Amino acid sequence: MFNYLTDVSNVLVIGCGGAGLRSAIEAKFNGLDVKILGKRSRFDSHTVLAAGGINAAFGNLDKNDSWEQHFVDTYLEGYKLGNPEIIEYMTKNSPDLVKEIDSWGANLEKLENGKFDQRFFGAHTYRRTCYSGDFTGQTILKACLRKAEDLEIPIFDSQYVFELLVKDKKCFGAISFNIHSGEKTVHYADAVILCTGGHTRIWKKSSSRKQENNGDGFYLALKAGCSLIDMEMVQFHPTGMISPKEIEGKLVTEAVRGEGGILRNVHGERFMKKYDLERMELSTRDIIAKANYNEIVNGNSTENGGVFLDISHKDKDFIIRKLPRIYRQFLEFQSLDISKEPMEVAPTAHYSMGGIKVSPLDHKTCVEGLFAAGEVAGGLHGANRLGGNSLAEILVYGKLAGLCASNYSKKLNFQLRDQMTVQKLNNEFEDLIKSGEHLAIPLQNELSDLMWKYCGVVKNEEKLLEGLTTLGKLKEKSKFVDVRVSDNNFQDLVNLFDLKASLFSAEATLLSALQRKESRGAHQRSDYLSLDEKEKYNLEVKKVGKNFEIYKNGSVKLNKKLNKLVSKSKNILNFKNKLLE
Repeated sequence: MFNYLTDVSNVLVIGCGGAGLRSAIEAKFNGLDVKILGKRSRFDSHTVLAAGGINAAFGNLDKNDSWEQHFVDTYLEGYKLGNPEIIEYMTKNSPDLVKEIDSWGANLEKLENGKFDQRFFGAHTYRRTCYSGDFTGQTILKACLRKAEDLEIPIFDSQYVFELLVKDKKCFGAISFNIHSGEKTVHYADAVILCTGGHTRIWKKSSSRKQENNGDGFYLALKAGCSLIDMEMVQFHPTGMISPKEIEGKLVTEAVRGEGGILRNVHGERFMKKYDLERMELSTRDIIAKANYNEIVNGNSTENGGVFLDISHKDKDFIIRKLPRIYRQFLEFQSLDISKEPMEVAPTAHYSMGGIKVSPLDHKTCVEGLFAAGEVAGGLHGANRLGGNSLAEILVYGKLAGLCASNYSKKLNFQLRDQMTVQKLNNEFEDLIKSGEHLAIPLQNELSDLMWKYCGVVKNEEKLLEGLTTLGKLKEKSKFVDVRVSDNNFQDLVNLFDLKASLFSAEATLLSALQRKESRGAHQRSDYLSLDEKEKYNLEVKKVGKNFEIYKNGSVKLNKKLNKLVSKSKNILNFKNKLLE
């Protein structure tokens, strides 16, 4: 039946995590009518899982730190694929945003002199990660929520956005349904900001939770006409929990290694000596993830198929003070006291470093009126993300997207509305409710097995081609999914749209991984073991008709100033390991 509610705002934000909240706050600061939609509870967005800290080059402990060194670390450890303008803007602005969020109540750890304490994170030249125990993301989210409440910004969670409203390459809103009542709403807006996170839940072992990070934003953007970049660059965090089965892949924060945690194989060998003698456990995530993977597949794993992460050499009070969540996490799930025994860990799909292609200085997409911020946006991390940069990203680029979307709205003379577009999308939605021979959840499970088996930590052409073939069969099955709704149950629709988004995201990832014939950062191939300078480009994916098309775009070059910074940079990491001995 063709019926729905309608409402209007200047700026519509999709996603109620840190990036979405900061975007909306900025729009409100600029005097506009703004609204936030989220499918999860506003108190439980994916931001709460970002545990270890947020990066800002204050130099509070290491006086030589600077935004320039933060830039160099991010650019080089991303294997020169990150967009220099995007990196420069983030590293310059993160100190101000960290100060701001702390003033809003994030309560970051302080030194005796009142300045922010800063811890080591892997591959950072200096200590620049500000933190609140090992629950930094949660404190940042709460601070943003309080500010949004003070500003009376309406937040509608339980809203599943299933389509963007686009006419002639202009976005004029979105359409959603309430996951509890099924009620549809057409949200007209001058500008829309996507802040929907990544797609790492489509792997079997993932640090994300069920029914989040299925690539919703990628799906919406591709259908609207946007491009995705660097989709092959998926970060596998080195340390996820192994058991119990229902939480397999749950994150063990990098803060454990930052505070002195040591990796050992089943023989007690501190194996990082073989992979990065200089940086050891504070190497980059891609190197440590591959090291853990190699130890596991080469027969040096624990009984449960992992490696040991040990911080029991540290004082118990220190562990409880610095890592309170991880301490409780292992007690609750395994009855394991990490102050006495090592943890068993293994790589887990953790972060989408690729995402929607945006312009560097305003984070707009190629669709007019559509912006993106946070993990859903590509360009910052290149081939490897430094821990602590993600929380900086959501605040810096949440603010920028909110500002630029506001400026766009203010310049409009009228708000576009197209009833034919709305009616077409509504009819397509109604057509999905039908009996079928498959259920969405089993197909989703098959997909997560497929991605882990064929597109995991280490890939090759044979695996990727087989993955694409298997994916084709799943896509065909997805056309015949059974969807039934009632007054009290609309979960079939949620499951179906999650599946659709996952299939889009998986295909873009598999095709990109097949195209990049080298090993660079998080993208590791057993049939192309070396990094190839001829492969230094960003892969762009677009949806053309029913097919995906992939283009090679040369990576963005450094300007003279930044090139001089990189060429002069000296990595001075030797003293870090002395602190861990």
